[in-house]
Parts: sequence; structure tokens; C-alpha cells
Amino acid sequence: MRLAVLDAGSNSVHLLISEVVGGVPLPAHSLKGPVHLAEHVATDGTVPPKAARRLAAAVARAREQAGQWRCDRLFAYATAVVRDAANRDEVLETVRAGSGMRLAVLPGEVEAELTFRAARRWVGLQAGPMALLDIGGGSLEVAFGRGALPDFAFSLPLGAGRLTREFLPGKGRPGRTALRELRRYVRATLKDVAARVRWEEPHTVVATSRMFQQLARLCGAAPGRDGPFVARRLARTDLKEAVRELSALTAAERAELPGISAARCRQAPAGAVVAHQAMKSMGIDEVVLCPWALREGVLLRHLEQGGQDWWPGPGPRHEAAGRGIASGSGTSPRVPRQLPLGRAPAD
Repeated sequence: MRLAVLDAGSNSVHLLISEVVGGVPLPAHSLKGPVHLAEHVATDGTVPPKAARRLAAAVARAREQAGQWRCDRLFAYATAVVRDAANRDEVLETVRAGSGMRLAVLPGEVEAELTFRAARRWVGLQAGPMALLDIGGGSLEVAFGRGALPDFAFSLPLGAGRLTREFLPGKGRPGRTALRELRRYVRATLKDVAARVRWEEPHTVVATSRMFQQLARLCGAAPGRDGPFVARRLARTDLKEAVRELSALTAAERAELPGISAARCRQAPAGAVVAHQAMKSMGIDEVVLCPWALREGVLLRHLEQGGQDWWPGPGPRHEAAGRGIASGSGTSPRVPRQLPLGRAPAD
């Protein structure tokens, strides 16, 4: 079986094609096209028509690739930058008209649940009670669980792209006042969720997403060329120094640092602040990096629980390169119950 996931994110459209071997999705092909949607969101929260058309063109190219690879099923979705856009329906219609694909819009809590599923499958049950952190362009996903699925999952408006637009615009060095206001906002937004995570006392904390991977590389983790099976960790003490280093540089200077890509050099200070404040607020000294995240979580949900009615996307079949590619249909996947925060230790 050959499955594909098309992820329309804030920075790029990423197509992952996997061959399923023994119930495990193994990567066969990957295609990434830059769109930089987060950089073009207007002050009123709308995605400009030109940016939406650029997204549609990238989705069309990815869909064509999936057809050429003769994928049995294609799961296509948009993340927070489209989900939270003031003109979301117009953006989705522009993509449909320009690519023939109707993107699903996953609730943030579902993204967190699916990402937790992938991370748990990667690290295994021996990790014990596990917390998850994932920094995207528009949101921060947090989850905790003792088994294969999370006991609770949250999505917070703490994405690196979003916070860069709101607090650290421009390509120069961030000002001290702006950084202070950013930290204050992140702490306040994290307060209740951080208290719940501390209360649960996870044995292992797993971090996913490109932002965490780049920050870990900056702090000395092995480069990506060493492969996915090399152990990578990120310590809070190292991350604190990384915040200072990134904040002292312009965007162009950050792009010269190990691990920091040109596509994310502007977002790196905000992402580092979110990562450090999350770890500090939750009492986390170190996180384990995981190469699997939301895309793999979508595939695992499909493979492990089967059925065609869990995917919140459209039902029709789409033609791609002369081959019908089925997209999922029906209702939303399981969303973890939001448990009460309860009492938490004092800060």
C-alpha cells in the first residue's frame, strides 16, 4: 500500500509519500514547496489572494506528484495559518479551484492528538508517561498521555510565525522591550496548560517540528544528514543561551548559524522563546527530539484504526495524473477529552 500526506503549512507545502511495510509507513518520496503564507497574513488576519493562489499552485504540484507515484490514498490538510485565517473559506475555495484538491482543516487539538500518536509510536511505551511539544508556524501543540493516545491535548496560539508577526516584525535585531513583551505573553498563555503538565510529572518529554529540530541543531545536536535514528536531545540551559544568541543577530546573520534555515531565520527568536518558556513553565530540563510528527500521525491513525469515516476532509475521489486518488471523508477523528486542570504546584 502506498499512502500520501499533503501538509499545507505556514512556510511550505510538504508532500510525504510512504510505503506501508508491516503496518509501518516508511518514507518513499518527499516534496516540499515554499509558500511563506505566514509572512503575508494581513493585520486583519486575512490571507491575500496572491498568497492563496501561490498555495493553490504548490498544492497542485504536490497532487501531481502523488498521482505520478500512484498513491492509493492522499490525505490533504491545512494547518493553523489557514485554519485561523479571517477569510479561510475563500482561501480553501481558491485552492480547490486552482488545484482540484479540497483541503481538510484539522482542529488544533486533533493535530496534537495525531502528533502524540506518532511520537509515542516512535519512542515506545518504555518512555513512560509522556508529554509532547510541537511548535508550528501558527500554534503550539501540547499533549500528555500514559498510553498510545493522549489523556489531554491542547493547541495554543503560540506559533513561531504568528508571534514573529505580532511581536518581532522586521529583519533586524529584536528590541529588548519587544522580547520582554513576547515572554510575558507566552508565559501568560502557557500558564494553565503548563500547570497541568507539571502536575502529571511526565517521565519523558518529546519535541517534534522543524523549529525544535533546528534549535536542537543550533545547540549541538547531530545534523539531519546523520539520519533519523541518531539520538537527539535539547537541554533547557542550552536553549536559554540560544535565545540570547538569536536575539542578538539580524535575520540574515541567523541564517548563517548551524541548523537555522533561511526560511525560518526570521521566526527563530520567537520559536526559541516559546520553546524555552514552555520548558521552564513545565519544569522540563530536557526534551527528546522525534522525527515523526503530524504527517506520520495521520498515516498511523489510518493504518491502526482503519475505516474511511474518521478523516474530516471531503469525500469525493480526485483524479491525478490519470489515476484516481481517494481522499478520506466523514467526521473528525477522536479528539482527546479536555480534562480539568485541577490544582497545580505553585510557581
